[in-house]
Amino acid sequence: MSRIQEKTRALVASKMKLDESEVTPEKNLFNDLGADSLDFVELSVLLEREFNVKFTEDDTAKVKTVADLYQLIEKYTSK
Repeated sequence: MSRIQEKTRALVASKMKLDESEVTPEKNLFNDLGADSLDFVELSVLLEREFNVKFTEDDTAKVKTVADLYQLIEKYTSK
């Protein structure tokens, strides 16, 4: 597991008050992990701070799963 995946998984688990083992790539942030729109905005801000990136609204609108978060962060950190 990459550093991005480890940190993202830990932040999602912490924000959603879940055990890290519940946060797997295929899990839907909303349907499976119980996030609502405010949770997602707060999580996005945490991830932006952690990885020193700034997401666009278009990019975050496409995020549904934990794997989508990994891909989004990797997109911005590989620039």
